[in-house]
Amino acid sequence: MKTIDIDAKTWFDKVNGNSYFSALVTIDYSLPTQRTIKIPFQYGYGSQYEQKAKEVMQKMELIPANISLWEHCQNNGIVLRSHNQQNCLKRELKALTA
Repeated sequence: MKTIDIDAKTWFDKVNGNSYFSALVTIDYSLPTQRTIKIPFQYGYGSQYEQKAKEVMQKMELIPANISLWEHCQNNGIVLRSHNQQNCLKRELKALTA
């Protein structure tokens, strides 16, 4: 594993006062070993999308448990890039992982 790219979109439900996100996690971007993990529409705010990406990669046994994603990348020379596009429409979040 050389790179981890987390691209998230967030939407704030003004009526109920809740935040939601969905994300794509791309491992080894632009390399022959590239693969993408979809994190579907779900409740969460702030950097929750990064925490969920870590949980999903741990379940897939791509990274070890009991270590932060940032620390794992730093210790193993993995480039970690994270981007969160805020104020999206609900349909944009659902379309991201459709």
